[in-house]
Amino acid sequence: MGTGNGTVVSEFILMGFSGLDQRLWLFLCMVLLLMYLTTVMGNAAIIFLVCVDNRLQTPMYFFIGNLAFLEIWFTSSTSTKLLVILSSGRRTISVGGCFAQSSFYFALGAVEFSLLVVMSFDRYVALCQPLRYAAIMKHRLCIQLVAAVWVMGFMCLSYRLVLLSKLTFCGLNKIQHFFCDSAPLFQLSCSDVTLLWKTDAVFLLFIVLSSLYLTLASYTSIFFCILQMPAASARRKAFATCSSHLTTLAVVYGSCIALYAPSSGHVSLETNSIVALLNTVLHPFLNPFIYSLRNKAVILALKEAMARATAQLFP
Repeated sequence: MGTGNGTVVSEFILMGFSGLDQRLWLFLCMVLLLMYLTTVMGNAAIIFLVCVDNRLQTPMYFFIGNLAFLEIWFTSSTSTKLLVILSSGRRTISVGGCFAQSSFYFALGAVEFSLLVVMSFDRYVALCQPLRYAAIMKHRLCIQLVAAVWVMGFMCLSYRLVLLSKLTFCGLNKIQHFFCDSAPLFQLSCSDVTLLWKTDAVFLLFIVLSSLYLTLASYTSIFFCILQMPAASARRKAFATCSSHLTTLAVVYGSCIALYAPSSGHVSLETNSIVALLNTVLHPFLNPFIYSLRNKAVILALKEAMARATAQLFP
């Protein structure tokens, strides 16, 4: 890839968390490794249970299974490289690898926000229209909704890869982040990045904010439906479930808006990296516990699966 001053940029250097001392560096590495392994294993367990247990063959768990599959790839797109940086100190990433990481992060993020809208609509129908739930949330509709979400994500991935492949870089190769995020990557380019900035603005406005509006609209309707429930115990249970959902939604939407709002460009590297961890590590880590592993049906299915596995291993 040629550049204006004759220098060929073949790799970038990720500068995130470069100011940490050795003890804090090791502590962060161990914590992130534990969270990453828990995220992958927890989501993989959910996918397995949804596939093999007939009691979990419902629209809600179908969407949760897709979310679990998504979270594995989403957190892996950034966490694996971060763990390499923290464990070995190797901060370099190839130009192609950087473009791929940026595109997957962007596309999988779009899929997640859209899937959260679908899941909130499913909960709205289940709680506010329970008698019509089976008629509305048919298996065919669920497949169509999920397929549309994933197709949109792959379209975003392909479009972004094409745009990134046209960029040239003029010697500077230090990315001020722990992954190839948009702003620090664009700042290194000597090409016209106007279209890419506009793409990110569209992403923030029409995907993040519109999905936030639709999700909050669903949960607001759910809130009023809960208030009309006659049993106090049912209201408490529903409120507890919704509050946990809203907590994880606050983490993902709050961190995303904080990172990509226009004023976020003036935030320090350390602060930006910590906020990004909420989006790329903490939110995928919380999702299995919030959406699945607190449910009695999932816990029962997990216990039965572990009992069968134990019986086969130790007859």
